[in-house]
Amino acid sequence: MSTHDPVDPPDADLAAAVRTMLLSMPRIVGTVKKIKIPEALRSFDLAPRHLSLLSFLLFDGPLGVSALAERLEVAPATVSLMVGDLGRQGILERRADPADRRRAIIAIADAHRPAIDAWLATGASAWREALEPLTPEQRRMVIDTFARYEQAAARSRTAAEGAG
Repeated sequence: MSTHDPVDPPDADLAAAVRTMLLSMPRIVGTVKKIKIPEALRSFDLAPRHLSLLSFLLFDGPLGVSALAERLEVAPATVSLMVGDLGRQGILERRADPADRRRAIIAIADAHRPAIDAWLATGASAWREALEPLTPEQRRMVIDTFARYEQAAARSRTAAEGAG
């Protein structure tokens, strides 16, 4: 829109985009929530918080607790609790770092790697299809926009909780 028509205010495009996203996000979240956990993983106590941790380990390979904490943007103690939980269930393994025996390296247990890969493949495939036609700059803009939305939503939630 290049003109400022009095009937069509300059922020009408922004308002339309916000409306579209408000209507789209529940459908997107609903679709993602319907992705079935593979049969081989259904008996485990897996929660959404585990999905990001497993994604990093699947895509980036074995990592230390500190590296996982940095990627997940949480405290190392939080990652240690999650790793302990998933380790007790046999989903993750702790291995000694050959370069520093005091440091543990976390990996997906070989027995569960195919099921975790299948679980995450649905989302990865959808993102690949959505992002593939975009230029690298456009992809960066999509990623940055999602990150800004997440930050703004967290601020709004915190402000609303403080007011209530």
